[in-house]
Amino acid sequence: MKFVIAPDSFKGSLTAEEVAESIKKGVQKVFPDSEIITIPMADGGEGTVQSLVDYTKGHIKKLIVKDPLFRDVEAFYGILGDKQTAVIEMAAGSGLPLLTKAERNPMKTTTYGTGQIIKDALDMGCRDFIIGIGGSATNDGGAGIVQCLGGSFKTKDGNEIPFGGEGLEFIDSIDLSNFDERIKECKITVACDVDNPLIGKKGASVVFGPQKGANKEMVKKLDENLEHYADKIMEFNEIEIKNYPGAGAAGGLGGGLLAFFNAKLEKGIDIVIKTVNLDTAIKDADYVFTGEGMMDFQTQFGKTPYGVAKTALKYNIPVIGIAGGLGKDYMELLDKGFNSVFSITDRPMTLEEAILNSHVLVENTAERIARMLKIIK
Repeated sequence: MKFVIAPDSFKGSLTAEEVAESIKKGVQKVFPDSEIITIPMADGGEGTVQSLVDYTKGHIKKLIVKDPLFRDVEAFYGILGDKQTAVIEMAAGSGLPLLTKAERNPMKTTTYGTGQIIKDALDMGCRDFIIGIGGSATNDGGAGIVQCLGGSFKTKDGNEIPFGGEGLEFIDSIDLSNFDERIKECKITVACDVDNPLIGKKGASVVFGPQKGANKEMVKKLDENLEHYADKIMEFNEIEIKNYPGAGAAGGLGGGLLAFFNAKLEKGIDIVIKTVNLDTAIKDADYVFTGEGMMDFQTQFGKTPYGVAKTALKYNIPVIGIAGGLGKDYMELLDKGFNSVFSITDRPMTLEEAILNSHVLVENTAERIARMLKIIK
């Protein structure tokens, strides 16, 4: 009997690796001689660095960078076991959680800190990059990253533009003569789960600007500035990013990575599935376990368990979901590749109790499921 256990983290409680190990313990109690493969998963957002580092036996690198308002903050990224691949969550250096609500201002916030993370990874010898761009506090189109790596956006007076979304208005020329040459050696894959264009009603500023602190007047100005930015990129780089799907992600960072880094935008879960070679592990399995902290109807829209279920479905492998809780319309998942889904809570309890006892609750749930499978077997 072969089991593949490929869950996401239970955020605020267990890492993906811890969830996988707890499920494994429960299954082993019933099938002690079975083959069990654990694969910590993620969807390109929070937790992706830790999951891929755990799976590949890599390590976390910590460093001090500039936060969105150019203050020192401790950030991190992962170097995978191959010592060539860096996994970066841009939110670690340029994310909304680094600011108080009162500090949010996309006219001022910069992606410079994310550029510092990329530079550090280059210095460590990495040439393959996986960059998750969710949770940004910025609307600068990635200009801060380019500036950090030696690129320059000049005003008519020949001065460098200010950081933040407001500075894009003043770009007169783009100078990449001092842009880090090592970027040309790199393969950069961007975990991007939205298809918003750079500008317009569905663009970066209109859709995501308000959550970053932009009022109506700021949204209008930010959108105009990003359009000017795109026009200048077209003028100097001959790359069109205005309407490219995903260019509007993370305040236009998707577009900036396309224009200056020759990046490829992909769904986060698809990147992780390829990186851990999930197909090979799953194709001859008898059962697949997956899960996340909350499973509901939204799970089917690009989240980790659904990605795992789709992979298993290609090989007609039964899939069982284990979650901290089951939310709205979770039964829809039974028509989306899941054979069944289970909550780990086995009695009335508070969230704090569930978090405190999550290891045991996951293990016990897996054991109960395994006992049912033994009856079937």
